[in-house]
Amino acid sequence: MQTEPHPKSTGQRPATWKILAAFAAIYVIWGSTYLAIRYGVETFPPFLMAGSRFVVAGVLLYGFARMRGAGKPTVRQWRDAAVAGGLMLMIGNGGVTWAEQVIPSGVAALLVALVPVWMALVDWARPRGSRPDWQVITGLAIGFVGVALLARNNGHGAGAAYTWGVVALMASSICWAVGSVFNKHAQRPESPLLGIGMQMCAGGAMLLLVAALRNEYATFTWAALSAKSVGAWIYLTTAGSLIGFPAYIWLLQVTTPARVATYAYVNPFVAVLLGCTFGNEPFSRAMFLAGALIITAVALIVCSGSGFPPHCWKRLWRGRIAASQQP
Repeated sequence: MQTEPHPKSTGQRPATWKILAAFAAIYVIWGSTYLAIRYGVETFPPFLMAGSRFVVAGVLLYGFARMRGAGKPTVRQWRDAAVAGGLMLMIGNGGVTWAEQVIPSGVAALLVALVPVWMALVDWARPRGSRPDWQVITGLAIGFVGVALLARNNGHGAGAAYTWGVVALMASSICWAVGSVFNKHAQRPESPLLGIGMQMCAGGAMLLLVAALRNEYATFTWAALSAKSVGAWIYLTTAGSLIGFPAYIWLLQVTTPARVATYAYVNPFVAVLLGCTFGNEPFSRAMFLAGALIITAVALIVCSGSGFPPHCWKRLWRGRIAASQQP
């Protein structure tokens, strides 16, 4: 039985249009998922929606990878997939989905954009982690100021619920960062699609368990679902999970992680633009300032060690910078 070939093993450079299409997928699709989540939780219980979405996508990816010849995963690979899925999907994505019941999608995207900041702290906290330089420390300080501005900008009629939503988003981002660092050292199958499917199945199952503990099954009725929420679930399952994630993993195989990391700058802008136009979400001066601070913080973190910031963007595109890998 043949396993899936590694994209780089063929020695052929992928067609430019395929690379551009994959970048468009992680730029636009991932940026649009925040608004889709907000539409989904309008009539869909949050953890039930997130869990069912990942279980369906995970089963499809797992089955497709096995049909393509991927080997049967080991018990340890399943264990590590469950740990990563629990951190990144159950807590990470589940927390975002729950928070967007009260947090505008644009604000949620800006807070989640801080994942590289948390990854820098997590890596620093490891026994042999790299010590932060001046750019990392400056980025951390700027990022926290941006978060403080968003936390104070609670004029959305949600009161204390808004504050708890911000807390949930911060916890989700931190857990996603921890899961991303763990993923680098975890036991994974040779097939990237199989590994993604395993993490989605494990994380989705945990989300469905949380939904049961929160009694979401008892309160859920098909009649209460709106067409908008159903459409959002379909979009998140197909475009977000079945197209966005595989496109991300494929890009990591055929180009540099530094180029792929540019999605961290684009997603918040896409989310804010869609939220303020199609979602009728408010856009304030404080939100603009907080967004600028957070994007600056992320840029400083990602460009850390590359030299003075003016040279950062050229080097980033040329792939000379080691960037965090967030699936």
